[in-house]
Amino acid sequence: MEGLEISEIMLSYARNNNEVFRFDSTYFQKEYLLDEAKIRSKQFKTLKSLGADIKSFGAYSLNNDVRYLERGIPFIRGVNMKKGRISFTDMIFIDEQTNTLLWKSEVKPEMILLSMSGTIGDVALASKQWRYPINSNQDIAKIETKGKINPYFLYTFLMSKFGQNYLNREARGSVQQHVFLSQIELFEVPTVSTDLETSIQRIVEWSDTLLINAENLYSQAETLLLESTGLKNFSPTMRNVNIKSFNTSFNVTKRLDAEYYQPKYEQVMSKIVAQAHAPLNKLVDIQKSIEPGSDAYSDDEDGLSFLRVADYDKFGITKPQKRLSTFFVNENRDDLDALKPKKNTILFSKDGSVGEAYCLREDGDFITSGAVLHLTVRDPNKILPEYLTLALNSKLVKMQAERDAGGSIILHWRVSEIENVVVPLVEKTIQTKIAAMVQKSFSLKEESEHLLEVAKRAVEISIEQDERAGMQYIEANSQWNQ
Repeated sequence: MEGLEISEIMLSYARNNNEVFRFDSTYFQKEYLLDEAKIRSKQFKTLKSLGADIKSFGAYSLNNDVRYLERGIPFIRGVNMKKGRISFTDMIFIDEQTNTLLWKSEVKPEMILLSMSGTIGDVALASKQWRYPINSNQDIAKIETKGKINPYFLYTFLMSKFGQNYLNREARGSVQQHVFLSQIELFEVPTVSTDLETSIQRIVEWSDTLLINAENLYSQAETLLLESTGLKNFSPTMRNVNIKSFNTSFNVTKRLDAEYYQPKYEQVMSKIVAQAHAPLNKLVDIQKSIEPGSDAYSDDEDGLSFLRVADYDKFGITKPQKRLSTFFVNENRDDLDALKPKKNTILFSKDGSVGEAYCLREDGDFITSGAVLHLTVRDPNKILPEYLTLALNSKLVKMQAERDAGGSIILHWRVSEIENVVVPLVEKTIQTKIAAMVQKSFSLKEESEHLLEVAKRAVEISIEQDERAGMQYIEANSQWNQ
């Protein structure tokens, strides 16, 4: 049976090694069984036997009492968990009263956050450097180790292939996948030395510091942009009544919906056009991508990555979940090669999360969906790609997207409207300073991600081989200031 995805197991094993007596083939994949055997070949304990405290949101009926705000106490959702981190850029908030009501889901420093629903396997570690209080929704489990196991090691182990495979193996559900608290309690975690735990903790903590420094530097670049355009302290009016004649409204814009004419949009536009500015179509060339038919996709790992709006944000690209089949790529190679975005191309979304911009720092070996436009700066002497990307992600353009985009289910921003987005043009010296800050921010972020990968791989090596090999890998691949 060599080379076939076939596993032979004893009935007694099937009875004793899964909570609900699953006997589907997915649960007994070779990779899962091999991972389990490697962990059980060493000393290990379950989270339950370690006395870990695992909590979730509580009763779903509590949702009826939750009031979401634009400011207040951050309320983490699954959408905020990416690549082992929490993104606070698309956060919703709750008030103190709701935070007290949802005491079971309050997040504390060094808690491990684990996605129980939707995208199974997303994990994060609550940083000691965050500002608390913070809370989270019903789809996120909170794990407190109570000093019985180093939380930094457990966090890294959960991100490793062993942790991810365990969670994927235990996931249940035909439409939306779930992992339950009772399954998380039975998670088998290898027992390792204090030296390895300490080394992993130092790497993760330094990675966390680098990421926070990167985010602060990016925030400073955003502040400099707003200061340079006179919009740092701009607070749009809350007034929602505006009187327009037919000639100054529909005759010009072809829009009759009241939302489009809210005074706050006129305020921000008057601020921008009062200084040097240009429409986007005068600054960039806009290229559309493709939306292939359903038969073009494949699970083949050798297929070409197909990047969608959900696969990136202003801070970077995550591994695309879809791929184009090798057959489709070979049949359309010339056309597809022409559609691969080049270095300094700005990816800009027109559907879904409209107005999300990211500037590539190297040529892309992927194709984007039709919902992602490719913007190429015509004259870098007039406007720098990094500066333009920051401007597109700023509230100056976000408010234009909010005004223009339509759609009852999925937001859509027409290309003809995107072409007329008004971009402020600050002095070149300020653009250069902003670009340098953005570049440094991304450099720190890449270093942070590298260290996290080192920690994860070191844990895997320690399980696959031994702790000595894991420690040697750390020494060879992680250099940071002591």
